[in-house]
Amino acid sequence: MTSRYDAFVLFAEMRTGSNQLEDSLNALPGVQGFGEVFNPVFVGEQNRTELFGIDIAARTADPMPMLRAVIAAEGLTGLRFFHDHDPRVLDAILDDTRIAKVMLSRNPLDSYVSLCIAEKTGQWRLTNPKMARRAEAIFDPRDFDDLVARQRVFRERIHRRLQETGQSAYWIAYEEIGDLAVLNGLAAWLGVPDRLDAVPGRLKRQNPGPIEDKIANPEIMRAHLATLDPFLLARPVQTEPPRGPAVPTMMTAAESAILALPVPGGPNAALRDWLTALDGAPPVEGMTQKTLRPWMRRHAGFTSLAVVRHPVARACHAFQQMRTGTDPQADRIRRVLVNQHGVEPDGDLRAAFLGFLRFLAANLGGQSVLPVAPRWASQSAILAGMAQVVPPHRILREEAAQAELDAIAASVGRPPARFAAGGSVPDGLVDDEVEAACLAAYRRDYLAFGFPKWIAG
Repeated sequence: MTSRYDAFVLFAEMRTGSNQLEDSLNALPGVQGFGEVFNPVFVGEQNRTELFGIDIAARTADPMPMLRAVIAAEGLTGLRFFHDHDPRVLDAILDDTRIAKVMLSRNPLDSYVSLCIAEKTGQWRLTNPKMARRAEAIFDPRDFDDLVARQRVFRERIHRRLQETGQSAYWIAYEEIGDLAVLNGLAAWLGVPDRLDAVPGRLKRQNPGPIEDKIANPEIMRAHLATLDPFLLARPVQTEPPRGPAVPTMMTAAESAILALPVPGGPNAALRDWLTALDGAPPVEGMTQKTLRPWMRRHAGFTSLAVVRHPVARACHAFQQMRTGTDPQADRIRRVLVNQHGVEPDGDLRAAFLGFLRFLAANLGGQSVLPVAPRWASQSAILAGMAQVVPPHRILREEAAQAELDAIAASVGRPPARFAAGGSVPDGLVDDEVEAACLAAYRRDYLAFGFPKWIAG
């Protein structure tokens, strides 16, 4: 048999019909699925402890020989993989373009209820309807949300990696696993020459009937489902590019166990001066991840901190740098403002600043020809990038930073040192319209850091 793939993986979850779909594939000549090969508690199927001469202990020590054995077996071979299976092999599976990816999905509520019933009855597969065991599920909102969230993260990871590697998957729904035409379409997609004459009927559906008839507390289920957002309307849309950790910009105190995470466009000179005054020597800068990690190990219990600036003051700082020419890209930004946003940088100060804020909203929203510069990027995006290496233990708003920095100094046995906050805006520049424009550009930062309005009231 000649196939376009060496192997296949059936990405699914418990109670989605993956057993039945694998049985259908196994009915094709030359196709063999070995089940949940990387299930943490068994190998392939319940109570089995070895496959290809590799037992659980050997698989636990190194899962890659097991994956290679599946791929090398005769015919088109495969396995089923769920979100809670051994994560160490996932990247290898996703990156191998000779492994076909089949995505099986089912309504998560149906899967959850079926899982609850199976856990109560102990019946995970049904071949004879006369042997069916009955039970009612208890709907637990927290358990349901947690399961759905974990499965969503897993699927989003797969989706993203397939995009990055230019691969496609064959998508099939639970309702389609009994559709002969769809199954034969899957066979064609896999490159298998044979076709099924009928859907294998060994396995039977275990819990037919309306979902509410299977729930002991349907009123709780209905009330909870009404609070959910299935279309993710409230999910924040992140259009900014992801940021790297920017380790070389980080600063460690000369002696004290303090690590500062400077935010571009923020009070970084004041933060550097504070660290210098704290230990009587300039902070260490220009580190790499290789040099930062030993520092972290040597200073167990260290404090990492970041000082964030009010979006109005930070935007004004970027605006003034552009207007005065101290921004290294000032000329380029000016041309874009004039030609594409109708803003006259040297005109009326308020009008120019308002236009600059509207440019920032477009830029952060992916609607500008200019890349998002770190000095005006969302502070939440910048800190999220740094958190890939070290998260900020303390996030201080600039206007209230002095008192908190005094407490941090005391925690390392140092006297208070002055922090010269500098987030200022010319008098009369900000009114309700200007603040609304700033909020439109930096809504994420206002929410994440609890910034109040610049103009109180």
